[in-house]
Amino acid sequence: MKKFNTVLAIGAALLSAAPQAMAADLIYNFKGYGFEPDRSLVSFNTMLVENGKVLDRGNADLLKKYPDASRQDMQGKTILPGLIDAHGHFMGLGQSLLAVDVRDIRSEQQTVAKTLQFAEVHPELEWVTGRGWNQVLWPDKQFPSKTSLDEFISNRPVVLERIDGHAVWANSLALKKAGISKDTLDPPGGQLLRDASGEPTGVLIDNAMDILREHMPADTPQQLQQQFDAAQQHLLELGITSMHDAGTEKAAYDFYLDALEQRKFKMRIYAMLAGWDAQFKSMLDKGFITDPEDMLSIRSVKLVADGALGSRGAALLKPYDDDPHNNGLMVTSEKQLSELLPELVKRDYQVNIHAIGDKANHVALNQFAAVRDVSKARHLRHRIEHAQIIALEDIPRFKSLDIIASMQPTHATSDKNMAGDRIGEQRLAGAYAWQTLLKQGTLIAAGSDFPVELANPFYGIHAAVTRQDRDNQPPGGWRPQEKMTLEQALRAFTIDAAYAGYQEKVIGGLSKNQWADFVVIDRDIFAIPEQDLWKVQVLQTWVAGKQQYNKAL
Repeated sequence: MKKFNTVLAIGAALLSAAPQAMAADLIYNFKGYGFEPDRSLVSFNTMLVENGKVLDRGNADLLKKYPDASRQDMQGKTILPGLIDAHGHFMGLGQSLLAVDVRDIRSEQQTVAKTLQFAEVHPELEWVTGRGWNQVLWPDKQFPSKTSLDEFISNRPVVLERIDGHAVWANSLALKKAGISKDTLDPPGGQLLRDASGEPTGVLIDNAMDILREHMPADTPQQLQQQFDAAQQHLLELGITSMHDAGTEKAAYDFYLDALEQRKFKMRIYAMLAGWDAQFKSMLDKGFITDPEDMLSIRSVKLVADGALGSRGAALLKPYDDDPHNNGLMVTSEKQLSELLPELVKRDYQVNIHAIGDKANHVALNQFAAVRDVSKARHLRHRIEHAQIIALEDIPRFKSLDIIASMQPTHATSDKNMAGDRIGEQRLAGAYAWQTLLKQGTLIAAGSDFPVELANPFYGIHAAVTRQDRDNQPPGGWRPQEKMTLEQALRAFTIDAAYAGYQEKVIGGLSKNQWADFVVIDRDIFAIPEQDLWKVQVLQTWVAGKQQYNKAL
């Protein structure tokens, strides 16, 4: 079989076009934290950077050791390795930054009002789009209806994604343009919510969303560029120097390759090919995408087993406590997964499966077990994305199968008031079980799932350490036995996230010969109360020894 390990000619072109060697720069007078290759935490206060990489690190003795290096005084600030978000949606973030944001609005009516306001300000938009609604926050906790949108916006199609991205709410014109009617059948792995007479209410869940999306206009090259620029700037301002793009579709894939060739990357992207994309095979057949400057890496595939807990699409072994006739949805069937995985493993691709419910996690683990003999020698570092609700008997299988748990701490603090209603207290024993997984030796790669959650990594570190929201609720933390230590949380957002993308030798620890990706912050996270971790402010963000963000003071 052909070896699928292609390095694009782009790489060679970039290497030949690389900037000339930069003079060594001695950065000093800071409180720095990093990791050794064995993942142990170290502190240092001086660092020599040359050609974008850490040449040496240590204490003030380096000032004497390198007397000819240029010097930069960091005035006692704190430096951390560049933060890595191990699960986000890069272009989705860009879209959300340029569309109506209806996050945290407390009623259906207020959500419609904000959408109308946005539509009036943007008469040029053919379709009005947005994201962030969450019916769990509304007084009646009921799903919305097309009727409320129709009352105020009937002359343009409107499509609003639920906060988790696993449901959309559309007005009647959008449904009409997509040909959705009473006669439209639910697709496998999807559901159209209906009223008592069988008419679609305007809410489409999981695979049913595709019926609508197929009729929405594709993003133009100009829109893709705007989304890329907006997302990149936003993440750099938050101290994120690298992210794992959890489901790169063909349009974004092509854009990334062009952006790499044109040297538009200011931060790093580890992209997972979207296994559901119509052109998935064409991306797969191109093989691995690598870059000598490590700005773009593509060697993994994202598959989706189930939906989300908030929209009751997460696949459960037993029915929902608050919907006893519903076990959720398998977005990709077990049979489809069993056909896909062996081929992907033969091609040496890392496979990352979205699994939120305990059934989806069980099925994902079964699939990884089935290909273990094929993949064992390759150490493909397979991952389960989210790993939110796990049956207790399945937790040890993460360790025995060497599966990385790619988890998002703020999901727990966002879901704490809803999860018990959905699945009951008994199943919460295996929910968001960070410390249980860590104690058995399972590696956790942390992220935010932006734009589902806010991208700020210090919100994630705070949630991981306290199990509280930013109002310090609940007292003592939600299921506090699963808290991470601060060192564990920092590791999950740096060196362990790097490992989950095969990049622990080049980023994540600020160790010798790694890229000098680091963030300068306004306080020492190891010297402040845990409840204040979310208040940390990013002052500067550096990628490969180059300052990419500087906060205006």
